[in-house]
Amino acid sequence: MPLLLDPAGRRMRKLRLSLTDACQLRCFYCLPHTPRFLPHRDLLTPAELLPMVGRLVELGLDQVRITGGEPTVRPELLDIVRGLGRLPLERLGMTTNALRLEALLPALWRAGLRNVNISLDSLREEVYARITGGRRPEDVLRAALKARDMGFEVKLNTVLFRGLNQDEVVDFLRFSEREAIPVRFLELMRIGPAHREQRSLFIAASEVIEALRHAGETLRPLPGPPDATAFEYATAAGARVGFIASESQPFCAGCSRLRLSATGFLRACLMQEDGLALGGLPLEDYPAALRSVMARKPLDRLPHTEQLMNRIGG
Repeated sequence: MPLLLDPAGRRMRKLRLSLTDACQLRCFYCLPHTPRFLPHRDLLTPAELLPMVGRLVELGLDQVRITGGEPTVRPELLDIVRGLGRLPLERLGMTTNALRLEALLPALWRAGLRNVNISLDSLREEVYARITGGRRPEDVLRAALKARDMGFEVKLNTVLFRGLNQDEVVDFLRFSEREAIPVRFLELMRIGPAHREQRSLFIAASEVIEALRHAGETLRPLPGPPDATAFEYATAAGARVGFIASESQPFCAGCSRLRLSATGFLRACLMQEDGLALGGLPLEDYPAALRSVMARKPLDRLPHTEQLMNRIGG
């Protein structure tokens, strides 16, 4: 497979593929109070999307993670996963809130999906409701356990908020120890028009790590690939815990990701609004398009973006 190198010598390998901006939850850090989602007719059809991704894979991308909004609300999800499963990928995964995941797991496995990241910001029903507007985090956990038992590689992703769910960090560690499912804690990012009002909720990964060590937790660093978004630890009792410290410890210098929106807009950075529309572009023009997009990829962390998280893809 050819190497996709940007002007800074970073190899592009990973595609974050958004299927929709819609979601059943109303997480305050992701969506406005009254969201307006794109009409289905504006989204790439499977017949448009699959050749597009296939060409990007031919040119050097070898990992695809399906995102949203919430990808399981997309009616054509299984058709898209089946098509992606036929591509020569090293890894095919999906990030989901898991509300619809349990019933879909057998079909997703048959379609070729093997990796599932599950967003769960609290283990407590009342806190989960305050953050997401949803109920019954136990349903999310049940889907995670079923996916693990079926052979999926499963991780939990938890965005931490000062004064809201930071006191659950140890509870998540105990869950990881008990169920052998890694947990990753994410810093609240400066994304969306409400990011300024939310800064009081920010808590840095280093503060959480220091608090865990002060509480007597042993955190042994684990090795990871140079383009990893998370740095990971193992606890003495067997938990695996990662931290995605994109605000306090940016990983831009090793970033290997491109992003394709549900409407076919390719961009080089989560925080960057410019890019290139691939819709209608002849496949033979993709190499030049990729060079153009990769040339815009920043080396340093951009301060913020006014874009809505659900439009970008997680």
